[in-house]
Amino acid sequence: MVSSGRMTERGKDHTIEEWLAQPPERRLELIDGEFIEKALPDFPHGMSQASVLSAFHPLFNRKPGGTGPGGGGWWIVSEVDIQLGTNGYRPDVAGWRRERLAEPPQTRPVIVRPDWICEVLSASNRHNDTIRKLRRYHEAGVPHYWLLDPETGTLNVFRHEPLGYLSVLVADRHQLVRAEPFDAVEVRVGVLLGEDPD
Repeated sequence: MVSSGRMTERGKDHTIEEWLAQPPERRLELIDGEFIEKALPDFPHGMSQASVLSAFHPLFNRKPGGTGPGGGGWWIVSEVDIQLGTNGYRPDVAGWRRERLAEPPQTRPVIVRPDWICEVLSASNRHNDTIRKLRRYHEAGVPHYWLLDPETGTLNVFRHEPLGYLSVLVADRHQLVRAEPFDAVEVRVGVLLGEDPD
């Protein structure tokens, strides 16, 4: 991703109310009282984000059961504002199990904790996604956290454990994986990065 003047405001103590009052075009997240501007997506980032949605949305974003792979039972969305405690996020892709969230939320921000978050890494926001968000998502109890890295061509899948996230899968673009919580289907990591299916 390429940033046009990525902005952080260290030492600030902003609130959720201030975050929600910002114009949407600023693409801000609120982490530990700081406004952090999400970088503007470049083509590889956009391809990866769209490809994650394409891979899992048709199979899982529907009522539970039915025929075919996947099994449904999820709401899966892209770039929705989420409040977890005093922090505000806009994950690249997030999902909620319908057994926990019967209807799609109609308010901004969503205040129900996701069951899965996928962040697509960028040079400017790598530290936030791999350290700060990883720590805060764990504290909020997010069961599954994925880091998809277009630069290195890798996927890292984390599972929530009491003492921290456990890395349960690290794979490169050539590998076929069953990545929890969507391990009912097999997918090549390269396809999640925007490559054509085999």
